[in-house]
Amino acid sequence: MKVVLAQPRGFCAGVVRAIDIVERALVKYGAPIYVRHEIVHNRYVVESLERKGARFVENLDEVPDGAVVIFSAHGVSRAVVAEAQARRLPTLDATCPLVTKVHNQSRRYVAQGRTLVLIGHAGHPEVEGTLGQIDGLAAHLVQTEADIEMLDVPTDTPIAYVTQTTLSVDDTRSIIAALMRRFSDVIGPETRDICYATQNRQMAMRELCRIADLVLVVGARNSSNSNRLREIGVEAGVSSYLVADGTDIDPAWLCGAKVVGVTAGASAPEALVERVIEVLRRMGPIEVSVLPGVEEHINFRLPAELASV
Repeated sequence: MKVVLAQPRGFCAGVVRAIDIVERALVKYGAPIYVRHEIVHNRYVVESLERKGARFVENLDEVPDGAVVIFSAHGVSRAVVAEAQARRLPTLDATCPLVTKVHNQSRRYVAQGRTLVLIGHAGHPEVEGTLGQIDGLAAHLVQTEADIEMLDVPTDTPIAYVTQTTLSVDDTRSIIAALMRRFSDVIGPETRDICYATQNRQMAMRELCRIADLVLVVGARNSSNSNRLREIGVEAGVSSYLVADGTDIDPAWLCGAKVVGVTAGASAPEALVERVIEVLRRMGPIEVSVLPGVEEHINFRLPAELASV
């Protein structure tokens, strides 16, 4: 059986930066360090940082006075920042710079007097953080084309849209097109707010589906970008499964498969890909290769107080 790895796959620059911030903070300030929400959506990563002294919480009232707090890569609302400031909690911001860009765009559009439409998934922490950057009365969350038709907004209202960074490019394009059909004055970044890493991994997934009989996507169930990769495979007519680390692979999936593709969401470390390969190797002889693809060389700057740690 041939096993073909997608390129690129796994960690993106925003995830690397976020994890680096937690690890450097632990070195500089000592344990425990408190992180609001999972730093990234992957239990392997979270548990690894917990063993080093990180404590993950959903609300700041779980943080003791004076403790260092890190905001996760998904970003937070202005209310969370204000709460931390009111309690004088030392904070470090691990928000992905590409998410911060969406926050800045949102505030700018609303300041121009436009009604904001955020294309994203309800309940996702990135979406909650973006909506929390502005007056909620000036924003609408949409998830599908049907949601556009249900907006209680006059068609001549000046509209601006932004997107969650981890969406499917194709689905987002169709929602933007629906916005354009419904409203007469619409501006936005097209699909440029969908991060480079998400787009590169989706493109690599499509290439993988051209040659694979089966695709395994390494990622967490609550990882938006990992779920999108699996959905792309299903839409391409290729059996595609989301797996945590290989232990959940059903041998029945492999029946008749001559080429198994493997990719990983942007929050999944390469160590988990290696575990999947090892599980496949135990099931029978395999030949592993890497599909040619985009080489990523992007790095994001760390907070100044951690740069020298």
